[in-house]
Parts: sequence; structure tokens; C-alpha cells
Amino acid sequence: MARLLYQGHGSLRFQSKEGKVLYLDPYAGGGYDLPADLVLITHEHGDHNQIGLVPLKPRTIIIRSKDALINGRYYSFDYFGFHIQAVPAYNQNHARNECVGYLIDVDGVRLYCAGDTSTTDYMETLGKMNIDYAFMPIDGVYNMGPKEASDCARIINPKHFIPIHSKPGMLFDMKQTMQVDYEKAMLVRPGEAIEL
Repeated sequence: MARLLYQGHGSLRFQSKEGKVLYLDPYAGGGYDLPADLVLITHEHGDHNQIGLVPLKPRTIIIRSKDALINGRYYSFDYFGFHIQAVPAYNQNHARNECVGYLIDVDGVRLYCAGDTSTTDYMETLGKMNIDYAFMPIDGVYNMGPKEASDCARIINPKHFIPIHSKPGMLFDMKQTMQVDYEKAMLVRPGEAIEL
């Protein structure tokens, strides 16, 4: 069974049942002790792309948004038991041609890691994809706030919605997180690990 460590802000670490390690948007918190097999970067803002925090192996695969989105085409990748599909992510603070989210399949679990975004035209499609866990930003400054994220969750209909990226410059903001209104929302604090 795959495991998630929420590191804080928009930083996530996933570990497959075979022990393969994927970091997404390294920047915040702790938990950078396991060498990475994969690193995914949704976009090149400094609070999402600190690859230097991650211990790398000689054959670590690093996928940046520029690798996943080329001339309007969203690419997919298969490495170490992870199937990764780049998907749209954008808003007034994040250019559509420079940012992606990722749909990740591992160990029979489907994860939607939205990246920095607001509502996208692709979310209707995501709603047909049987997503187990959705990780979406809720800061309401650079991205959608709790209400819009809750509305997006109702479109996507994941089995679980874990709010992240809750306040600029902070690992986590409880007040902002508690404004999420989605019956299948989950509270996961920085430093907490859960089985997926």
C-alpha cells in the first residue's frame, strides 16, 4: 500500500509499497531523508522547485513542467511503478503554458495533485476518472480559496480531498483549512503520514 507524507505548503512525498519514492514540489517542511526515485515539479516558482532539498540517486528521474507540457501537449510518463499524466493547471498568477498538475497512479490508487491552480476546464474530465485522493491549493491569494476548491472537489468528486498550500509563507494554516466545505475532505497536517 502506498504512503503519503505531507511535508507542508505544496510539498508531498509518496512511497510505493515497493519502496519507490516520489517527491512533488519540494520546498517545505521535513521528510527529505529518503533518496528520490522520482521528483515532479508543477512549475518553477521558488516555493515548488527546491530540488536541492531532495537526496538524489544516480538515476533519479526529475520531471519539470517544461518536460510535461510541450507546445500545448500534456505528456505521460511511466517510471518505477508510477504512471504520471500531466494535466492543466492555471490562473491569473500561473500561466497555462508554464504550469501543470499531475494525475498519478500507484499501487491501485489514483492521485490528483493539482499544483497551483484555480478552476480549470479539465476538471469535468477529472470527475470521470475515479480519483481516490485530490490535493488542491486553498490559499485564496495566488490560487483558489477554500470555497472555490470545495466547488472544484464537487466537480472532481474524489473519494478524499486533502487541502494543501493553505497560506503563503506558511507550512499550514488551520483556520483556512477548516473553511473547506466538502464532505470527503481530510485534515492532514505537515509531518503527518497516511496510508493511501
